[in-house]
Amino acid sequence: MTTTTATSTWEDLVTSALLGTDRRPAPDGVTSLLDAAALQTVRRRAGLRPAPASAPPEPAAHDPRPALPAPARRRLAQLLADRSGPSGSGGRRGTTPDLTELLPQWLAAAGLHGYRSPASLLPALLDAARARTDLRPQALAFAGPRGLWLAGLNPEWKFALRGAVSSGGGAALPPPTDGVAVQHLWEEGLFAERVALLVSVRAAAPEAGRALLAATWSTERAEDRLMFLDSLRTGLSDADEPFLEQALSDRSRNVRSTAAELLSALPGSALAGRMAVRAATCVSPDRTGGDAGIVVEAPHECDAAMQRDGVAPVPPSGRGERSWWLGQLVESAPLSVWSGRFGGRTPEQITGLAVADDWGEELHAAWCRAAVRQRDASWARALLGGPGTASLAERAKLLATLPEDERATWVAEFIAAHGLSEAFQLLGVCAVPWSGPLGRAVVDSLEIARDAGSYPWSFSGVMGLAERCMDPDEASRFEVLAALPDEAEGASPGAGGYWSEAFQRLVSTLRLRAAMLTELAGPG
Repeated sequence: MTTTTATSTWEDLVTSALLGTDRRPAPDGVTSLLDAAALQTVRRRAGLRPAPASAPPEPAAHDPRPALPAPARRRLAQLLADRSGPSGSGGRRGTTPDLTELLPQWLAAAGLHGYRSPASLLPALLDAARARTDLRPQALAFAGPRGLWLAGLNPEWKFALRGAVSSGGGAALPPPTDGVAVQHLWEEGLFAERVALLVSVRAAAPEAGRALLAATWSTERAEDRLMFLDSLRTGLSDADEPFLEQALSDRSRNVRSTAAELLSALPGSALAGRMAVRAATCVSPDRTGGDAGIVVEAPHECDAAMQRDGVAPVPPSGRGERSWWLGQLVESAPLSVWSGRFGGRTPEQITGLAVADDWGEELHAAWCRAAVRQRDASWARALLGGPGTASLAERAKLLATLPEDERATWVAEFIAAHGLSEAFQLLGVCAVPWSGPLGRAVVDSLEIARDAGSYPWSFSGVMGLAERCMDPDEASRFEVLAALPDEAEGASPGAGGYWSEAFQRLVSTLRLRAAMLTELAGPG
């Protein structure tokens, strides 16, 4: 061994290990090689000179937001300690609240109070945001400049550096009124910074935001132009029409399509007028019979002018060309055109007319998209109550155009009439916390399902929504439902125990949410 360690360098030993002792023998065999490697390792470490100390990182930027109250701080630590991930809509058992589902709600409430994250909890907060993308906007905003500083020291948190600007968690954007600073960041900033800047300027001064984009439009990449153009949805007005008309001739098909969509949301735009003329030639009153109705003659071609106005010529797989073109024309036409086209009828009267030749479903679907795009509540009400709106996805989008109170009332009435089997998607567009009537309609339907001996796991998704969305002040109303019911004849085995656990979990979750809000409010 002495001979080997004296004559063999570290490089010699590595070569023998890589090539094998058969091709590069060690003086005393494999055991000698390993002994020599161990000795050389100790020698290298003992002779290592300490490297010059690197400069310490710059301190994190000051975060002037107030600190969390102590009870809220302890609650956050508890929520972050439960790292099991969101439970989804599976048949969860037990009476313990699902803390992972309450973390987004806690972060939203803390953001409303304007608190900053405790420094000691920043690592756990960033880990949680790394694991769950749905947490990132609120988590990064709550983490603030300290969280961004810490993320720069750990490669596993690099997502925070990409998302900090858009979430408001990074360095502050310049005030929209600071023209010099805005122009500098627009010309020199990273893409995420430029998007956030455009949104900020656009919200404060729409014309200034549009002018900022127009100045560099011709030099931007196609994918960047698409994102920037989408930012014009904020503060969209008729003043944007000239710029959007110009974008209809863009090289990128996606940019042209987005420009056309934005223009069609402006009922007074020239594009909307062109679409109105085209749509009116396709959809007409049926004057051939005694009863009023609608006759449809779908386009026979998609010409160059239609394509320039955003009509996609190639339909998706399984969709006919003519119905595809018709839908795009109708959804892009101002809804106000139809009252004049049908003799001054109201939206309710128009949507109630019979449509010839099985075009009703296609026509009503296009009107739904138009009502959502143009935020037309009167047409949304008519389509929600009409016979042609069968899709739950369409109903959910239409509901989003209505005021919150009206939305909750409509869904509560829908649940009372149809039960919960089709209500999950509709409940998702209702404001949180749910109004009293809506919450009671949900729980009444759950109670009816329980008493009927229904299979309980099919309602676990709605029960999970109720835990997160119902007004916490309603907890005491549901205590009586937590008692173990008598098993109904023909009920699923064990269903009564599940329902009891589910209602107990609902009550305990509502009380926990109430405690969270109280803790965030602070003393007094």
